[in-house]
Amino acid sequence: MRFSTRAIWRPAAADALLVALTWLLAFLFRFSLLRNDAPVNLAQILWISTPLAAVVWVAALAGLGVYRTPWRHTSVPEFKRLASAMIVAALALAAVLLLLRLPNFPRSIVLLHPLFAGAALLGLRLGARILAEGRLTRSTAQGKPLLVLGTLDEAARALQSLRSSKGWQVAALISPNRGEVGRSVQGVRVAGSVDDLAHVAQAQGASHALIASEPGSPARRELLLQASDAHLALLTLPRADDWLQSGGSAGGGQAPRQVELADLLGRAAVQLDVRGLSSLLAGQVALVTGAGGSIGSELCRQIARFGVRQLVCIDSSEIAIYALEQEFKARFPELAVRYYTANVREPERLLDLFKRHRPAVVLHAAAYKHVPLMEDDNAIEALRTNVLGTLGAARAATASGAQRFVLISTDKAVNPTNVMGASKRLAELALQAHAAQHPDTHCCAVRFGNVLGSSGSVVPRFAAQIAAGGPVTVTHPEIVRYFMTIPEAAQLVLQAGLMGESGNIFVLDMGEPVKIVDLARLMIRLSNKTEEEIPIHFTGLRPGEKLFEELLADDETTLPTPHPKLRVARQAEQDPIDLQALELWIAASGAQSPAQIKAALHALVPEYTPQ
Repeated sequence: MRFSTRAIWRPAAADALLVALTWLLAFLFRFSLLRNDAPVNLAQILWISTPLAAVVWVAALAGLGVYRTPWRHTSVPEFKRLASAMIVAALALAAVLLLLRLPNFPRSIVLLHPLFAGAALLGLRLGARILAEGRLTRSTAQGKPLLVLGTLDEAARALQSLRSSKGWQVAALISPNRGEVGRSVQGVRVAGSVDDLAHVAQAQGASHALIASEPGSPARRELLLQASDAHLALLTLPRADDWLQSGGSAGGGQAPRQVELADLLGRAAVQLDVRGLSSLLAGQVALVTGAGGSIGSELCRQIARFGVRQLVCIDSSEIAIYALEQEFKARFPELAVRYYTANVREPERLLDLFKRHRPAVVLHAAAYKHVPLMEDDNAIEALRTNVLGTLGAARAATASGAQRFVLISTDKAVNPTNVMGASKRLAELALQAHAAQHPDTHCCAVRFGNVLGSSGSVVPRFAAQIAAGGPVTVTHPEIVRYFMTIPEAAQLVLQAGLMGESGNIFVLDMGEPVKIVDLARLMIRLSNKTEEEIPIHFTGLRPGEKLFEELLADDETTLPTPHPKLRVARQAEQDPIDLQALELWIAASGAQSPAQIKAALHALVPEYTPQ
């Protein structure tokens, strides 16, 4: 409190002194320089009006929030606020003097003084800002030389963020628009276009380049690719949702970070309905199955932001649930979390845990998801976990009074060609049948494609292959997949839980599909290697794998939702699946061959075409 009082009164006292001095200067100008005779009671006028002017002006400045910002941080918004406060102060002082009716008071002072006082107050703040900028410039002069890539407007925003980063000195700007070459921003010159990047980097002795273009902008990916050709270490500034993912830590500020693969996707940050999610989660118990997995753990991190009363984490992997426990103890020490090793294929265990904690929201992420592994000898395991596990979790949610149940599904459930995709489609159908029987619990499924960095995905595999010196293995040169980041997927799953009717299947906007071979090339370039150093080998499609994935089946249409990245998939009318018959079939399928299981699966999911 002492610090905040001092921080306010010091600038206020300085302003009061300036206002008083400029008040006297206005009188000096009026009666000396203009050679007009001073009134006989001038001393009395000054004795009364000078402190009055100081008090009125400082009160107006304080009342309009001028002292909220230190002088050294004064910028255009603060100058605008100061100008408004000075106008109010001048009018208020004129009104007070009019009421006092001081004899022989020169009315021209009311017009002269604001000019002098305004110039003094603005000059004081401008000088403080210049001194602060000078100290900051000297402190960054020893930093590493850095090139900033982007248009003039983008570079200006980046330079503002970089001012507090002492490890870097901006040596030059590189613009994608050749017409901007030769111009300057905040004293830094545009030294060339992207084609000149390598030459400028060599001339400036720079080994790093910062990409200033907006995340999600079409030009960003192309600029990153062009910059990577110059063999510079690429950096970017974190955006607001990066800071949120860091838990709001000090290290999650505006310091440049290395460009990651997610930056190359060109996906803008997700806009969440924070108020709606807070009303859904705040003060409630939330439960996540598969909580130790890549998606499940991110769901837990996102939920932790919304003030849940308790978070219940369930996973069959002891190692995964232990790792999650250690992370949350460090990142969210005040959050009430319970950790359980449990298998979703054990309905009695699930029901016990659900009834013990009575969750309001259940997010079901537990699943087998690896296509080749689930294709033949493990087909029955995919059915037991993905179908019966989903049904058991949904029943436990209903029995314990849960308000919302969200199934994490996949784009591979659309016109599936593999057992994993067909099992997830069957899980969707089972959930819809359950939702029709139990309307008190709002049940929905959310389909999305591949997430960058999830366990078993191509990204960690490519990274390991590149680190080992190659080769990078891709199944087919034309294979394409949809991608999104893990935080984006988790946020949209939460958002979908707020929307629609029970039984809906939500489809996420996955953007444009990406060729896997292009993904491999991007990762090689980000590692500052070439395809000559890290070759790409094509190994052929794996069992159950297809060249492209669909987010919607052919006989489905989509309906818009209030969120631009979420749509509802609506199928043609069909009879609900017989849940009792489904359970009996899966229970009896353990003795069947993979071919028999696939044939029966095709009967239940007609769009499934085994390969």
